[in-house]
Amino acid sequence: MTKKLSSDITPEISYSSRRDFIKALGVAGVSAAVLAACKQKPFLSGEEIPNEPSLTDEPGITPLSSGTTDELGNAITSYDDVISYNNFYEFTTDKEGVVRLAKNFQTNPWEVKIGGLVEKPQTISIDEIRRRYSAEERIYRMRCVEGWSMVIPWQGFPLAALLEDLKPTTEAKYIRFESIYDPKELPGQKNLYYPWPYVEGLRLDEATNDLTILATGLYGKDLLPQNGAPVRLVVPWKYGFKSIKSITKIDLVSEMPVSLWMDSAPNEYGFYANVNPSVDHPRWSQATERRIGEFSRRPTLMFNGYEKEVTALYEGMDLNENF
Repeated sequence: MTKKLSSDITPEISYSSRRDFIKALGVAGVSAAVLAACKQKPFLSGEEIPNEPSLTDEPGITPLSSGTTDELGNAITSYDDVISYNNFYEFTTDKEGVVRLAKNFQTNPWEVKIGGLVEKPQTISIDEIRRRYSAEERIYRMRCVEGWSMVIPWQGFPLAALLEDLKPTTEAKYIRFESIYDPKELPGQKNLYYPWPYVEGLRLDEATNDLTILATGLYGKDLLPQNGAPVRLVVPWKYGFKSIKSITKIDLVSEMPVSLWMDSAPNEYGFYANVNPSVDHPRWSQATERRIGEFSRRPTLMFNGYEKEVTALYEGMDLNENF
């Protein structure tokens, strides 16, 4: 098999999705006939994408906001885009192809094995996770290192709540996350360029920051397979690729984990996930981003706009060097 080089993967920054292009044309006054001829609907379980759900109260959900914007006033990204434009390389590198390949992926029953440097290691089912930890709504910006972004109303719970129950030992300094490995069900894992399974990591103080959550849903509904069901990490200041999906294993460790991206492209992806927009990716600028659903670009904010909440985590660090 010919290995796929990271340089062969076209970054999002170099193109606009068909959906966004059509939306922009619509604003410019393109006729309904042209739109009807050009628009292609994403595929979801053999049916059309459903209408966007109401963000009224859902059972078990504690809303933290009005459900329409983030704290900076940014409108949430459409449900259609959130469930049909995904980075999930375990299925495919084609963002709009994930939904088709993931439609039959089974996410229940599901267990997460938790161990390492903790006093109370355990294996916990997704049903027990939902019973034990009450979900709340968190509307977060999610920016990918590729230069695109979304605003998503997640449902989940602080990772700190889980860690409190595990009781990490004094030797624990980092958390290592691992996603499912099953090449029979996940065709992207047959691409031997990547060192599967997908691994990601956080420092313990990053993991216990109140912004860091384990998400089990979005838009008041359970996560769909293409969005990382049944449980995924969401770290809003560390951009999109940091959000490991379909987690099966969590370990507390003493040494910094080597993530899949650090392993496969160490000159492009560091442990700190390019939190500093003034540090360019080797192949494109990080200074601006394109919000999915919009045509123009906008300036990228330091720490994705969460400076007040997380700057203290990196006090004294050179974020030009520690990328």
